[in-house]
Amino acid sequence: MNLLSKFLNKVDFNSYEEMKAESQLNVPSNFNFAYDIVDEYARLCPEKRALVWCNSVGEEKILTFKDLSELSNQTANYLLSLGLKKGDYIMTMLNRRWEFWVIVVACCKLGIIVIPATHLLTPKDVYYRCNSAEAKALIATNEPDVIEHITDALSQCKTLKNVIYTTPVNGYACFDEEITKFPKTLSISRPEIDSQKDIMLCYFTSGTTGMPKMVQHNFEYPIAHIYTAYYWQDVQDDGLHFTMAETGWAKCSWGKIYGQWIAGTAIFAYDYNGRFTPTDVLPLIHKYRITTFCAPPTIYRFLAKEDLSSYDFSSLVHCSTAGEALNAEVAKQFYDATGHVIYEGFGQTESTVILATFKYMQPKVGSLGKPSPAYDIVLLDDMDNELGDNKEGEICIKLRPHQYGLVESYKNDEARTKEARGGTYYHTGDLAKRDSDGIYWYVGRKDDIIKSSGYRIGPFEVESALMEHPSVLECAITGVPDPLRGQVVKATIILAKGYTPSDALKKELQDYVKKVTAPYKYPRVIEFVDEMPKTISGKIRRAEIRKQDSK
Repeated sequence: MNLLSKFLNKVDFNSYEEMKAESQLNVPSNFNFAYDIVDEYARLCPEKRALVWCNSVGEEKILTFKDLSELSNQTANYLLSLGLKKGDYIMTMLNRRWEFWVIVVACCKLGIIVIPATHLLTPKDVYYRCNSAEAKALIATNEPDVIEHITDALSQCKTLKNVIYTTPVNGYACFDEEITKFPKTLSISRPEIDSQKDIMLCYFTSGTTGMPKMVQHNFEYPIAHIYTAYYWQDVQDDGLHFTMAETGWAKCSWGKIYGQWIAGTAIFAYDYNGRFTPTDVLPLIHKYRITTFCAPPTIYRFLAKEDLSSYDFSSLVHCSTAGEALNAEVAKQFYDATGHVIYEGFGQTESTVILATFKYMQPKVGSLGKPSPAYDIVLLDDMDNELGDNKEGEICIKLRPHQYGLVESYKNDEARTKEARGGTYYHTGDLAKRDSDGIYWYVGRKDDIIKSSGYRIGPFEVESALMEHPSVLECAITGVPDPLRGQVVKATIILAKGYTPSDALKKELQDYVKKVTAPYKYPRVIEFVDEMPKTISGKIRRAEIRKQDSK
């Protein structure tokens, strides 16, 4: 069974056009995902699978909704014992650990706001996020690098009162041990929640200027992910869905918890460290009988390089992708080997799926598909004039009086919040064209965000790291096309006096960036130049650098 009919006026349709015209969300004003989805499944069908977790060293854990309900109650009681309460912020750095799902549900029950963060954060990343959000607690995996970086950051974390690791670490509380000390029934009553206004979730997301911004979602946010999970990813009731993302990224919210559970499928999570190895993942599809699969195009490119004929894909019923355009040849190779077309989608940390090839549609490789029923999509020029077919414009959401599935606010940034939600349109900053069939085709980013191997990388953070090195006088970070990763980070650098270009200096700068910020952000390409292309006002013209690199 699933709970879709509780929140939709109609669940199934005969066509995309019927779905877009007739589908409506119905969300009570006090909706709380933890109580109304997780605990409701635990009441109605306690043995229904919620999470199937395994890792690269052979460990396995399967949680039913009853298990999840009880573990989240124990966790909530533990968090209460630490003095945490509704409105407090806690950060997680859990990679793909099973505890993440328990903690998210527990926090939802208490009205505590979760900040999922990648386990790749460096000390500077850690204390910047903790201080910006005024985080009271940090729960992390016990990977050596994570422990080291948190330890190095602690002296500069001004509001942090509790650091907790999933398994024993000398001198710190152990999450797995502590929660066993608390009862499986919640010690407080269900809190009053305004699902439209109260904040449930906060993501730090990189921009092209300034440090990462804090994207905040309300308690209604999970409901809009019905369109992500059921209508785009086509998850199956009592199936098993595998989205390849770690818990620190918004893609986890897209594919590993909210819409999937509402639609009745279990979540599959494979916990591994280090470099992605396709041959490790492929056997899992058959072993666990995974039914639906979602990964960025980078992963499909890795998979397409393997001998896919050696693997059993008979359990799969649907495959999807998001993050960047999918190469037609990769899609063809995957189809030839598995018999599955890949359904593409588009959206942001600030949203649920905005455009997608929904399950009632025939995929057109390389397209973004059509608008989600949650949004009214228009293409705008720079003067906010709506554009017709076959004209390049910015993908924008025409705001509804009650808009589901869109950023509720940016923490500590009223101006940005007003810009996003205070007018007629929400601007995505992404450019597209719409053809005569109503299909959207991606053109590019209005700003300079780099998308590499599924990561979103803001130039400012990498530039800031490079500028700390004494050899760098001036630099610009851009993305250059890469057949495997989509894009890779490129640094264009003017050296300070006394330094000369060399391969050794390139390696030194790359290693420096890896130490100062998350290692996936380092520039794989470095070009030393004597001058930068600039505007009259002195701003670096990154678009000109990209143009030169694309020739």
